[in-house]
Amino acid sequence: MSIPQIKHTATERFLKYVKIDTQSDPLSPTCPSTEKQKNLGKILVEELIEMGVKEVEMDENGYVYATIPSTTDKNVPVIFFCSHMDTSPDCSGLNVNPIIHKNYNGGDLVLPDDTSEIIRMKDHKDLEFQKGNDIITAGGTTLLGADNKAGLAEIMDAANFFVTHPEVKHGVIKLLFTPDEEIGRGVDKVNLDKLGASFGYTIDGETLGSLEDETFSADGATIHIKGVSAHPGFAKGKMESAIKIASEIVAALPKDRLSPESTSGKEGFVHPTGIKGNVEEASIDLIVRDFTDEGLFSHEKELNAVAESVIKNYPGSSFTITIKEQYRNMKVVLNQYPQVVQYGLQAIERSGIKPIKRSIRGGTDGTRLSFMGLPCPNIFAGEHAFHGRQEWVSVQDMHKAVETIINIACIWEENA
Repeated sequence: MSIPQIKHTATERFLKYVKIDTQSDPLSPTCPSTEKQKNLGKILVEELIEMGVKEVEMDENGYVYATIPSTTDKNVPVIFFCSHMDTSPDCSGLNVNPIIHKNYNGGDLVLPDDTSEIIRMKDHKDLEFQKGNDIITAGGTTLLGADNKAGLAEIMDAANFFVTHPEVKHGVIKLLFTPDEEIGRGVDKVNLDKLGASFGYTIDGETLGSLEDETFSADGATIHIKGVSAHPGFAKGKMESAIKIASEIVAALPKDRLSPESTSGKEGFVHPTGIKGNVEEASIDLIVRDFTDEGLFSHEKELNAVAESVIKNYPGSSFTITIKEQYRNMKVVLNQYPQVVQYGLQAIERSGIKPIKRSIRGGTDGTRLSFMGLPCPNIFAGEHAFHGRQEWVSVQDMHKAVETIINIACIWEENA
Protein backbone atom coordinates (compact mmCIF):
# COMPACT_ATOMS: atom_id res chain seq x y z
CA MET A 1 0.00 0.00 0.00
CA SER A 2 1.09 3.59 -0.52
CA ILE A 3 1.51 5.50 2.71
CA PRO A 4 -0.38 8.77 3.32
CA GLN A 5 1.37 12.11 3.09
CA ILE A 6 3.78 12.53 5.99
CA LYS A 7 3.82 15.78 7.92
CA HIS A 8 7.47 15.51 8.89
CA THR A 9 8.74 16.46 12.35
CA ALA A 10 12.24 15.00 11.99
CA THR A 11 14.08 18.28 11.39
CA GLU A 12 12.55 20.06 14.38
CA ARG A 13 13.26 17.10 16.62
CA PHE A 14 16.81 16.79 15.34
CA LEU A 15 17.61 20.46 15.94
CA LYS A 16 16.37 20.04 19.51
CA TYR A 17 18.25 16.81 20.22
CA VAL A 18 21.67 17.96 18.97
CA LYS A 19 21.69 20.84 21.46
CA ILE A 20 21.73 18.33 24.33
CA ASP A 21 25.26 17.21 25.18
CA THR A 22 25.27 13.40 25.34
CA GLN A 23 28.96 12.62 24.85
CA SER A 24 29.90 9.22 26.27
CA ASP A 25 33.08 8.52 28.24
CA PRO A 26 35.13 5.34 27.69
CA LEU A 27 36.96 5.83 31.00
CA SER A 28 33.78 5.81 33.07
CA PRO A 29 32.72 2.47 34.63
CA THR A 30 29.06 3.44 35.01
CA CYS A 31 26.08 2.77 32.73
CA PRO A 32 25.36 5.10 31.15
CA SER A 33 28.95 6.26 31.14
CA THR A 34 27.75 9.86 31.49
CA GLU A 35 24.62 10.81 33.38
CA LYS A 36 23.88 13.61 30.89
CA GLN A 37 22.78 11.03 28.32
CA LYS A 38 19.66 10.60 30.44
CA ASN A 39 18.77 14.25 29.78
CA LEU A 40 17.99 13.31 26.20
CA GLY A 41 16.37 10.05 27.28
CA LYS A 42 13.92 11.98 29.47
CA ILE A 43 12.95 14.21 26.55
CA LEU A 44 12.39 11.21 24.28
CA VAL A 45 10.18 9.60 26.93
CA GLU A 46 8.16 12.82 27.34
CA GLU A 47 7.66 13.19 23.59
CA LEU A 48 6.64 9.54 23.14
CA ILE A 49 4.11 9.75 25.95
CA GLU A 50 2.76 13.02 24.56
CA MET A 51 2.23 11.49 21.11
CA GLY A 52 0.41 8.51 22.61
CA VAL A 53 2.96 5.72 22.31
CA LYS A 54 2.49 2.89 24.84
CA GLU A 55 4.72 1.25 27.47
CA VAL A 56 7.24 4.07 27.45
CA GLU A 57 10.05 4.06 30.01
CA MET A 58 13.69 4.84 30.61
CA ASP A 59 15.37 2.36 32.94
CA GLU A 60 18.10 3.02 35.51
CA ASN A 61 20.80 2.37 32.89
CA GLY A 62 19.48 4.99 30.48
CA TYR A 63 17.81 2.65 27.96
CA VAL A 64 14.53 3.93 26.51
CA TYR A 65 11.86 1.38 25.55
CA ALA A 66 8.50 1.99 23.90
CA THR A 67 5.74 0.07 22.10
CA ILE A 68 3.54 1.04 19.16
CA PRO A 69 0.56 -1.37 19.21
CA SER A 70 -0.46 -3.45 16.21
CA THR A 71 -3.13 -2.19 13.80
CA THR A 72 -3.71 -5.51 12.04
CA ASP A 73 -5.39 -8.83 12.76
CA LYS A 74 -2.43 -10.68 11.24
CA ASN A 75 0.18 -12.44 13.35
CA VAL A 76 3.16 -10.26 12.45
CA PRO A 77 6.63 -10.82 13.97
CA VAL A 78 7.47 -8.05 16.42
CA ILE A 79 10.15 -5.78 14.97
CA PHE A 80 12.09 -2.96 16.56
CA PHE A 81 13.91 0.17 15.45
CA CYS A 82 17.02 1.29 17.33
CA SER A 83 19.26 4.35 17.51
CA HIS A 84 21.74 5.50 20.12
CA MET A 85 21.65 8.66 22.20
CA ASP A 86 25.34 9.25 22.86
CA THR A 87 27.81 11.11 20.69
CA SER A 88 31.47 10.31 20.15
CA PRO A 89 34.14 11.10 22.76
CA ASP A 90 36.40 12.12 19.85
CA CYS A 91 34.93 15.61 19.49
CA SER A 92 33.02 17.96 21.77
CA GLY A 93 29.23 17.83 21.71
CA LEU A 94 28.79 20.76 24.10
CA ASN A 95 26.92 23.87 22.91
CA VAL A 96 26.25 22.55 19.41
CA ASN A 97 25.12 25.32 17.07
CA PRO A 98 23.13 23.61 14.28
CA ILE A 99 22.84 25.58 11.04
CA ILE A 100 20.53 24.80 8.11
CA HIS A 101 22.09 25.66 4.75
CA LYS A 102 18.92 26.04 2.69
CA ASN A 103 18.79 25.00 -0.95
CA TYR A 104 22.42 23.92 -1.16
CA ASN A 105 23.78 24.87 -4.59
CA GLY A 106 27.04 22.93 -4.56
CA GLY A 107 30.53 23.97 -3.61
CA ASP A 108 32.22 24.20 -0.22
CA LEU A 109 30.52 25.01 3.07
CA VAL A 110 32.44 27.37 5.37
CA LEU A 111 31.39 26.91 8.98
CA PRO A 112 30.81 30.32 10.60
CA ASP A 113 32.02 29.70 14.18
CA ASP A 114 35.44 28.56 12.94
CA THR A 115 36.01 29.56 9.33
CA SER A 116 39.04 27.27 9.10
CA GLU A 117 36.55 24.38 9.15
CA ILE A 118 35.44 23.97 5.55
CA ILE A 119 33.31 21.09 4.29
CA ARG A 120 34.87 20.73 0.88
CA MET A 121 32.91 19.09 -1.89
CA LYS A 122 36.00 17.24 -3.11
CA ASP A 123 36.34 15.57 0.28
CA HIS A 124 32.64 14.84 0.76
CA LYS A 125 31.55 13.09 -2.43
CA ASP A 126 27.94 12.63 -1.33
CA LEU A 127 27.49 16.41 -1.46
CA GLU A 128 27.39 16.04 -5.23
CA PHE A 129 23.93 14.50 -4.86
CA GLN A 130 22.60 17.11 -2.45
CA LYS A 131 22.09 20.10 -4.73
CA GLY A 132 18.76 21.73 -3.97
CA ASN A 133 18.54 20.04 -0.57
CA ASP A 134 18.85 21.58 2.88
CA ILE A 135 22.11 20.67 4.63
CA ILE A 136 22.47 20.81 8.41
CA THR A 137 25.93 21.33 9.93
CA ALA A 138 27.31 22.47 13.26
CA GLY A 139 29.03 25.84 13.57
CA GLY A 140 32.56 24.48 13.27
CA THR A 141 33.68 24.14 16.91
CA THR A 142 31.81 20.92 17.76
CA LEU A 143 30.51 17.82 16.09
CA LEU A 144 26.89 17.98 14.95
CA GLY A 145 25.57 14.78 16.49
CA ALA A 146 23.85 13.44 13.39
CA ASP A 147 25.48 10.19 14.52
CA ASN A 148 23.04 9.15 15.81
CA LYS A 149 20.51 11.86 16.63
CA ALA A 150 19.42 11.85 12.99
CA GLY A 151 18.35 8.25 13.58
CA LEU A 152 16.57 9.22 16.81
CA ALA A 153 14.67 12.02 15.05
CA GLU A 154 13.72 9.74 12.17
CA ILE A 155 12.39 6.97 14.41
CA MET A 156 10.47 9.53 16.47
CA ASP A 157 9.01 11.05 13.30
CA ALA A 158 7.93 7.59 12.13
CA ALA A 159 6.42 6.84 15.55
CA ASN A 160 4.42 10.05 15.34
CA PHE A 161 3.19 9.00 11.89
CA PHE A 162 2.03 5.57 13.08
CA VAL A 163 0.15 7.06 16.04
CA THR A 164 -1.61 9.65 13.87
CA HIS A 165 -2.39 7.16 11.07
CA PRO A 166 -3.97 4.10 12.70
CA GLU A 167 -5.37 3.10 9.30
CA VAL A 168 -1.86 2.09 8.19
CA LYS A 169 -1.50 -1.63 8.83
CA HIS A 170 1.48 -2.88 10.80
CA GLY A 171 2.31 -5.30 13.58
CA VAL A 172 3.65 -4.47 17.04
CA ILE A 173 6.62 -2.10 16.72
CA LYS A 174 9.15 -1.69 19.50
CA LEU A 175 11.51 1.26 19.92
CA LEU A 176 14.91 1.03 21.58
CA PHE A 177 17.19 3.98 22.27
CA THR A 178 20.56 3.05 23.75
CA PRO A 179 23.38 4.84 25.59
CA ASP A 180 27.12 4.35 25.09
CA GLU A 181 27.13 2.90 21.57
CA GLU A 182 30.11 5.04 20.64
CA ILE A 183 32.26 3.38 23.31
CA GLY A 184 31.18 -0.15 22.40
CA ARG A 185 28.77 -0.67 25.30
CA GLY A 186 25.49 0.14 23.61
CA VAL A 187 23.75 -3.15 24.37
CA ASP A 188 25.67 -4.21 27.49
CA LYS A 189 22.59 -3.86 29.70
CA VAL A 190 19.71 -4.04 27.22
CA ASN A 191 16.71 -5.95 28.58
CA LEU A 192 15.73 -8.34 25.79
CA ASP A 193 12.60 -9.49 27.62
CA LYS A 194 11.42 -5.92 27.94
CA LEU A 195 12.23 -5.27 24.29
CA GLY A 196 10.24 -8.35 23.30
CA ALA A 197 11.07 -8.34 19.59
CA SER A 198 12.24 -10.91 17.03
CA PHE A 199 13.92 -8.78 14.36
CA GLY A 200 15.14 -5.21 14.14
CA TYR A 201 16.88 -2.41 12.31
CA THR A 202 19.39 0.12 13.57
CA ILE A 203 18.93 3.51 11.92
CA ASP A 204 22.56 4.55 12.05
CA GLY A 205 23.91 4.49 8.49
CA GLU A 206 25.35 7.02 6.12
CA THR A 207 24.51 7.39 2.42
CA LEU A 208 20.93 7.71 1.20
CA GLY A 209 19.55 4.30 0.27
CA SER A 210 22.21 2.23 1.98
CA LEU A 211 21.58 -0.92 3.96
CA GLU A 212 24.51 -2.53 5.73
CA ASP A 213 24.28 -6.24 6.44
CA GLU A 214 27.95 -6.85 7.14
CA THR A 215 30.32 -5.38 9.69
CA PHE A 216 33.85 -5.88 10.87
CA SER A 217 34.66 -8.61 13.33
CA ALA A 218 36.40 -6.85 16.17
CA ASP A 219 38.78 -7.55 19.04
CA GLY A 220 40.53 -5.34 21.52
CA ALA A 221 44.18 -6.04 22.31
CA THR A 222 46.39 -4.87 25.16
CA ILE A 223 50.17 -5.35 25.15
CA HIS A 224 51.60 -5.14 28.65
CA ILE A 225 55.35 -4.56 28.86
CA LYS A 226 57.61 -5.07 31.86
CA GLY A 227 60.87 -3.17 31.51
CA VAL A 228 63.87 -2.68 33.77
CA SER A 229 63.97 0.46 35.89
CA ALA A 230 67.16 2.11 37.10
CA HIS A 231 68.23 5.52 38.35
CA PRO A 232 68.69 7.58 35.17
CA GLY A 233 72.04 8.85 36.42
CA PHE A 234 73.39 5.32 36.72
CA ALA A 235 71.32 3.53 34.07
CA LYS A 236 73.97 2.68 31.49
CA GLY A 237 73.74 -0.97 30.56
CA LYS A 238 70.89 -1.50 33.01
CA MET A 239 67.74 0.45 32.11
CA GLU A 240 65.25 -1.00 29.62
CA SER A 241 62.48 1.59 29.42
CA ALA A 242 59.03 0.08 28.99
CA ILE A 243 57.86 3.37 27.50
CA LYS A 244 60.51 3.22 24.79
CA ILE A 245 59.78 -0.45 24.11
CA ALA A 246 56.07 0.38 23.71
CA SER A 247 56.96 3.21 21.35
CA GLU A 248 59.15 0.91 19.27
CA ILE A 249 56.37 -1.66 18.98
CA VAL A 250 53.95 1.00 17.74
CA ALA A 251 56.56 2.36 15.32
CA ALA A 252 57.18 -1.16 13.97
CA LEU A 253 53.54 -1.73 13.02
CA PRO A 254 52.96 -1.73 9.23
CA LYS A 255 52.17 1.67 7.76
CA ASP A 256 51.54 0.82 4.10
CA ARG A 257 49.03 -1.88 5.02
CA LEU A 258 47.16 -3.14 8.08
CA SER A 259 46.53 0.39 9.36
CA PRO A 260 43.39 2.58 9.11
CA GLU A 261 45.33 5.16 7.06
CA SER A 262 46.21 2.67 4.33
CA THR A 263 43.21 0.32 4.13
CA SER A 264 39.74 0.39 2.63
CA GLY A 265 36.99 -1.94 1.45
CA LYS A 266 37.36 -5.39 2.97
CA GLU A 267 40.91 -4.82 4.27
CA GLY A 268 41.37 -5.15 8.01
CA PHE A 269 43.76 -3.33 10.31
CA VAL A 270 45.57 -3.15 13.65
CA HIS A 271 45.22 0.28 15.25
CA PRO A 272 46.90 1.55 18.46
CA THR A 273 44.51 3.75 20.44
CA GLY A 274 46.61 4.59 23.48
CA ILE A 275 49.91 4.20 25.35
CA LYS A 276 50.38 4.64 29.08
CA GLY A 277 52.97 3.72 31.66
CA ASN A 278 56.41 4.47 33.04
CA VAL A 279 59.96 3.14 32.77
CA GLU A 280 59.17 -0.08 34.63
CA GLU A 281 55.79 -0.93 33.08
CA ALA A 282 53.79 0.28 30.09
CA SER A 283 50.81 -0.83 28.06
CA ILE A 284 49.51 -0.31 24.54
CA ASP A 285 45.79 -0.48 23.78
CA LEU A 286 44.87 -1.50 20.24
CA ILE A 287 41.84 -2.47 18.20
CA VAL A 288 41.99 -5.27 15.63
CA ARG A 289 39.49 -5.40 12.75
CA ASP A 290 38.70 -7.68 9.82
CA PHE A 291 35.62 -9.01 8.03
CA THR A 292 36.55 -12.62 8.77
CA ASP A 293 37.59 -14.30 11.98
CA GLU A 294 40.49 -15.88 10.10
CA GLY A 295 41.74 -12.44 9.09
CA LEU A 296 41.32 -11.21 12.65
CA PHE A 297 43.40 -14.05 14.08
CA SER A 298 46.06 -13.52 11.40
CA HIS A 299 46.40 -9.84 12.33
CA GLU A 300 46.71 -10.74 16.00
CA LYS A 301 49.42 -13.27 15.19
CA GLU A 302 51.32 -10.59 13.27
CA LEU A 303 50.91 -8.16 16.16
CA ASN A 304 52.47 -10.73 18.48
CA ALA A 305 55.35 -11.23 16.02
CA VAL A 306 56.02 -7.48 15.91
CA ALA A 307 56.17 -7.33 19.70
CA GLU A 308 58.49 -10.35 19.82
CA SER A 309 60.85 -8.80 17.25
CA VAL A 310 61.19 -5.66 19.37
CA ILE A 311 61.44 -7.31 22.80
CA LYS A 312 64.29 -9.61 21.74
CA ASN A 313 66.56 -6.57 21.86
CA TYR A 314 65.74 -6.11 25.55
CA PRO A 315 66.87 -9.28 27.39
CA GLY A 316 65.65 -8.12 30.80
CA SER A 317 62.17 -7.20 29.62
CA SER A 318 59.03 -9.14 28.72
CA PHE A 319 55.56 -8.64 27.31
CA THR A 320 52.13 -10.26 27.31
CA ILE A 321 49.22 -9.74 24.91
CA THR A 322 45.63 -9.95 26.09
CA ILE A 323 42.91 -10.26 23.44
CA LYS A 324 39.30 -9.42 24.25
CA GLU A 325 36.47 -10.20 21.83
CA GLN A 326 34.34 -7.14 21.06
CA TYR A 327 31.90 -8.19 18.30
CA ARG A 328 31.64 -10.37 15.21
CA ASN A 329 30.45 -9.85 11.63
CA MET A 330 26.64 -9.82 11.78
CA LYS A 331 26.36 -11.23 8.26
CA VAL A 332 26.87 -14.69 9.77
CA VAL A 333 23.53 -14.27 11.54
CA LEU A 334 21.67 -12.28 8.88
CA ASN A 335 22.38 -14.92 6.23
CA GLN A 336 20.12 -17.22 8.26
CA TYR A 337 17.21 -14.74 8.06
CA PRO A 338 17.31 -13.34 4.51
CA GLN A 339 13.85 -11.76 4.79
CA VAL A 340 15.16 -9.17 7.28
CA VAL A 341 17.54 -7.71 4.71
CA GLN A 342 15.14 -8.33 1.81
CA TYR A 343 12.33 -6.34 3.46
CA GLY A 344 14.75 -3.52 4.24
CA LEU A 345 15.86 -3.29 0.62
CA GLN A 346 12.24 -3.39 -0.57
CA ALA A 347 11.36 -0.58 1.85
CA ILE A 348 14.16 1.62 0.52
CA GLU A 349 13.07 0.97 -3.05
CA ARG A 350 9.45 1.73 -2.16
CA SER A 351 10.66 5.10 -0.88
CA GLY A 352 11.77 5.92 -4.41
CA ILE A 353 15.47 5.27 -3.82
CA LYS A 354 17.84 2.81 -5.43
CA PRO A 355 18.94 0.52 -2.57
CA ILE A 356 22.65 0.06 -1.91
CA LYS A 357 23.65 -3.05 0.04
CA ARG A 358 27.13 -2.75 1.46
CA SER A 359 29.53 -3.54 4.26
CA ILE A 360 30.41 -1.15 7.05
CA ARG A 361 33.97 -0.69 8.26
CA GLY A 362 32.82 -0.55 11.84
CA GLY A 363 30.11 -1.93 14.07
CA THR A 364 26.65 -0.97 15.30
CA ASP A 365 24.40 -1.91 18.19
CA GLY A 366 22.81 -4.24 15.65
CA THR A 367 26.06 -6.16 15.30
CA ARG A 368 25.90 -7.40 18.86
CA LEU A 369 22.10 -7.61 18.95
CA SER A 370 22.28 -9.98 15.99
CA PHE A 371 24.42 -12.36 18.04
CA MET A 372 22.05 -11.94 20.99
CA GLY A 373 19.26 -13.46 18.88
CA LEU A 374 17.86 -10.34 17.22
CA PRO A 375 18.97 -10.17 13.56
CA CYS A 376 19.47 -6.48 12.93
CA PRO A 377 20.92 -4.84 9.78
CA ASN A 378 21.69 -1.13 9.61
CA ILE A 379 19.61 1.37 7.60
CA PHE A 380 20.80 4.78 6.40
CA ALA A 381 20.11 7.81 8.59
CA GLY A 382 21.84 10.27 6.23
CA GLU A 383 24.65 11.11 8.65
CA HIS A 384 28.02 11.99 7.13
CA ALA A 385 31.57 12.74 8.39
CA PHE A 386 30.64 11.58 11.87
CA HIS A 387 32.85 12.08 14.94
CA GLY A 388 34.21 15.40 13.70
CA ARG A 389 33.46 19.08 13.24
CA GLN A 390 32.53 18.63 9.58
CA GLU A 391 29.63 16.30 10.27
CA TRP A 392 26.52 16.98 8.21
CA VAL A 393 23.11 15.60 7.30
CA SER A 394 20.51 16.42 4.67
CA VAL A 395 16.92 17.21 5.68
CA GLN A 396 15.62 15.44 2.58
CA ASP A 397 17.69 12.31 3.33
CA MET A 398 16.24 12.27 6.83
CA HIS A 399 12.74 12.36 5.39
CA LYS A 400 13.53 9.42 3.13
CA ALA A 401 14.80 7.50 6.16
CA VAL A 402 11.46 8.13 7.87
CA GLU A 403 9.61 6.80 4.82
CA THR A 404 11.84 3.74 4.81
CA ILE A 405 11.11 2.99 8.49
CA ILE A 406 7.38 3.21 7.80
CA ASN A 407 7.68 1.04 4.72
CA ILE A 408 9.61 -1.62 6.61
CA ALA A 409 6.81 -2.01 9.14
CA CYS A 410 4.18 -2.15 6.38
CA ILE A 411 6.12 -4.77 4.39
CA TRP A 412 6.43 -7.04 7.42
CA GLU A 413 2.63 -6.82 7.83
CA GLU A 414 1.97 -7.48 4.16
CA ASN A 415 4.12 -10.61 4.21
CA ALA A 416 2.74 -12.01 7.45
